[in-house]
Amino acid sequence: MISLQLALQLKEAGLVWHTSVHDFFAIPDRDMDGRLFVLSDMMVTMELLRGWPAVVFHGTAEWASDYLLTHEAVWMPTESQLREQLEEELAARNGRFHQLLRLPDGYQCDVSLIDEPLEFTAVSPSEAYGLALLDLLQKPLPGVNEV
Repeated sequence: MISLQLALQLKEAGLVWHTSVHDFFAIPDRDMDGRLFVLSDMMVTMELLRGWPAVVFHGTAEWASDYLLTHEAVWMPTESQLREQLEEELAARNGRFHQLLRLPDGYQCDVSLIDEPLEFTAVSPSEAYGLALLDLLQKPLPGVNEV
């Protein structure tokens, strides 16, 4: 699992959360930064509330409110979700995933953008994929004029 800090950076860079059952999320700035939550098909559902997608809690005694708007939460993508998002971003930018290497003290994710090799090292595969994805999200898409 990636750090909350990296998840916040990914959200700020434009990573969109298309919610599904068993997704993990955090709720920052509500004295719950250290807690991790999961969407379940039993107690928590995704619904539209006043036109906004919302995480709705049904019958949970520990919640002071009945819902949480998704823009108030931070998606904590899994390793496989990060790799999928990374591959989608690479495809949109004519990039290529090369490999994930195990290093003595962590992992290295190797990608390339138009023949420019890029390396991202981190303590876990998830963090390495997340750093690579963050780098891509912070670059403009090819053919899109910068403002």
